[in-house]
Amino acid sequence: MYDNDYVPGRNDPCWCGSGKKYKKCHARMDEQLDRLATAGEEVMPRGLLKTAEDIKGIKRSAAINVGVLDYVAENIRAGVTTAQIDQWIHDYTVDHGGIPADLNYEGYPKSVCTSINDVVCHGIPSDDDVLRDGDIVNIDCSTILDGYFSDSSRMFCIGEVSDERRRLVEVTRESVQAGLAAVKPWAHLGDMSHAVQSCVEAASFNVVREFGGHGIGLEFHEDPFVGFVGEPGEGPVLVPGMCFTIEPMVNAGAPQITMNDPNGWTVRTADGSDSAQWEVQLVVTEDGYELLSW
Repeated sequence: MYDNDYVPGRNDPCWCGSGKKYKKCHARMDEQLDRLATAGEEVMPRGLLKTAEDIKGIKRSAAINVGVLDYVAENIRAGVTTAQIDQWIHDYTVDHGGIPADLNYEGYPKSVCTSINDVVCHGIPSDDDVLRDGDIVNIDCSTILDGYFSDSSRMFCIGEVSDERRRLVEVTRESVQAGLAAVKPWAHLGDMSHAVQSCVEAASFNVVREFGGHGIGLEFHEDPFVGFVGEPGEGPVLVPGMCFTIEPMVNAGAPQITMNDPNGWTVRTADGSDSAQWEVQLVVTEDGYELLSW
């Protein structure tokens, strides 16, 4: 087999844990994956494909992640500090049995990323960051429940936001929808990336290159890296069971970023223009995709 992993006998239980015989479960798909790999296609190892039980676990985790973002939507307003938002997210997640995945991840000190205006990503919550009328802010949180990871983010417009900022937020969300529409089993990750990029650039905005989405489920960040600049037919094959995020970071100005913040985390646009991001988590299915967290 292309990934040098275990291959059951045809009448043995399938590797996915379904309890079905291998020949009745994943044998045909594995043969197709092997053919694609032999033909030179980029195919992810089967160990990264999520089983039905995995998806159930991820959905339970995602119920917390979606719920906490709903809570933020109900309470966010001008005058709130990003430190308060961090406390909301930490308390909600823990109260519902989860663990904030961001907290202490590679030394990150908070339970959420709060990225305001020209901050592209990894804005660290602070008592000094007070949301003001006219701001746009991305709230990006992730949850661990029983070893399963979920991840999503939303943009929020605070009070009366300029037409330019509102358009940036709306186009970024539209680009996620364009990407989702391109997710089809046995297509390519580049089909999705190209759809996102085309939507963004048609609006005269730019996609950040250095950061993107990622595989997720049993770990916070798994392969593949999910970029949002690409060509149709390129990149890994989209196989049923692949679970990843679509989360383009879109700059109103040039795509370049700066990562010289003294805190070692916060990323900003190099030209000081605004940036927006929406994030969803999905799994590729036999006939398209299923949204897991949003």
